[in-house]
Order: sequence, then C-alpha cells, then structure tokens
Amino acid sequence: MQRRAFIGLIGGAAALPFAARAQQAMPVVGLLRSTTAGPFGDLVTSLRQGLHDEGFEEGRNFVLEQRWADNALDRLPALANELVQRHAAVIVGNQTAVEAIRKANTSIPIVFVTGEDPVRGGLVASLNRPGGNITGVTFFGGSQLNAKRMELLQKIAPHAKTVAVLGDPGYPPFERELPEVETVAKRLGWRLVIERAATSSEFEPAFAKFTSAKADALLVSGSPLFTSQGKTLAALAQTYKLPAIYDVRNVVAAGGLISYSSSLSGAYRQAGAYAGRILKGVKPGELPVVQATTFELTINLRTAKAMGIAIPPELLATASEVIE
Repeated sequence: MQRRAFIGLIGGAAALPFAARAQQAMPVVGLLRSTTAGPFGDLVTSLRQGLHDEGFEEGRNFVLEQRWADNALDRLPALANELVQRHAAVIVGNQTAVEAIRKANTSIPIVFVTGEDPVRGGLVASLNRPGGNITGVTFFGGSQLNAKRMELLQKIAPHAKTVAVLGDPGYPPFERELPEVETVAKRLGWRLVIERAATSSEFEPAFAKFTSAKADALLVSGSPLFTSQGKTLAALAQTYKLPAIYDVRNVVAAGGLISYSSSLSGAYRQAGAYAGRILKGVKPGELPVVQATTFELTINLRTAKAMGIAIPPELLATASEVIE
C-alpha cells in the first residue's frame, strides 16, 4: 500500500464520529419476527429488559438490530441475511423467523420464542440439552392449553352447540394440534366448523362462513399472523357477534374478549436474558429450553358489555387481568 493511501485510510477512520466507531465495536443483537412491528412494542421492551438483567444496556455495550417481515413470509430469508451481514452475535426470533435464520447461517447463536413444542417442531433435540447453536423459550401447552381454552369458551357461551375454529395454514402447529382440538370438542358435545386463513384478506370470508354455519362461539388458534392482526380479528368477532377466545393477551388488549396463555412479554424477557448470557460466552446449546410455568387469563369487560355477554363471576375472580 502506498504511504499516502495508508495515511488517508487512517484519516478516514479517525474522521468517523466516535459514536459510530464505538457502535461498530459493540456486539449486535438481532431481533427477527415474521409479524408487523406495531402491536409488539412490549416484546421489544421485554427483550431489552432481559438483556438489562444480564448487565447489557443498548447503546452502551450492545446494538439492537430489528427486522420485521410484516407477515410477508417470503421476506424472511432476505431479512435473516441482513442480520448475518451485520455479524450479529446472537439472533432472537419467533418460530417462523427461526427457520429462515437457520437457513441463512448455521453458526450464529439463535434464541427462539415459540408457542410450539420445540422438540416436536424440530428446533432442538431435547429441552434439557438443546445442542448446536440454538436454545430458547417455549410457552407450549399443547392439548392441555387448547382444552383449557375450550372449557373457558364453554363458560362464556354455555349454550354453544356449533363452535368455529380459525386456523393459519402457514403455521404448522395448527395442523398438528387440530386432532386434539377435535377430540376435546367431541367430549364437550360441540360440532366444529373449521376455516383457514393465510392472509388478513381471508378473515372476513371465514367469518361469513361461520355465520352461515350458525356458529355460536369461536376458538382462534395460535399464529403470529393472527396475533399481529388481533385488532382486526377482535373487530370482526364483535361485528359477527361471536364470543371468541385467543391464545395471547395482546389480542384481548386490542379488543378481543378473552385469552388464556403464558406471558408472551415474559417469554421475550427470558429470551433477552439468554441473549445476554450468550454474549458473555455461554454456548446456546448448553442452555436448557425454558418452559412457561405460569399462565394468565385476560378478560376484556368492555368488549363483553358491548357484545352483551355476561362473564361468570368465578371467571372474573380468577382472571389475571380484567380490562374495563
């Protein structure tokens, strides 16, 4: 290299603002989700809090790079590659996003947050020793959670005979768990009407079919798409006068009637803590998958009143949160 060029290179580096040079030296934590960003600000806050629990402050000793696919799953590979190009030290993602991350790179540590059984879903070999470059948090409850949701739905719609089920065909756990839903419905004496919606444009036609089938209530299955479009689903349920139960609190906060699940924000705080431990040098495959042990029942009393639904006092007494 010529002396003048070498001096110019040094000068160029020195000309970078101090903050920019400092940022380059910080480890990058990636966040990749298949959903839109709007409804999930609390998850980003929780992720930062988990990193804080491990001694990491954004802008001081790590940089957070967020990527959101806005429910366009074909965008995930490119977004995952962007985080790889940013030399992320660890990437946190939901179930759908993690598949794209694994295809983009096989060595960057990954922390997943999923509502699925991660062993059954092929993410890890076992919960205690995940192995490889991946670990995470699961709020999976499988048939037990589905059965509980259906029992709760029966309490708020005790005369229901025909119950609608809305599923996302792009989210594999739905099809795997559907036989268990059908078994519980048979035990409760329900006839099921099942419709699938892969995009938000398919929501209203599905609800119209529920009405044609004279459905009395609705079980909305878990899905990143459904969670991100919770406000739309909640509005449709009110318009079509269908008492509905959801799998996450976020939808109830957006106007849904009732949900039963583990805490999604709590899961992301734990994911942040795991990301912090990985930044400290712990191998992800040596961190056991964290399983949810506490669950929350959330009821939107405003929605219940608007729909003319009387929530049983025993449900209100046991609810983790009542939105009035």
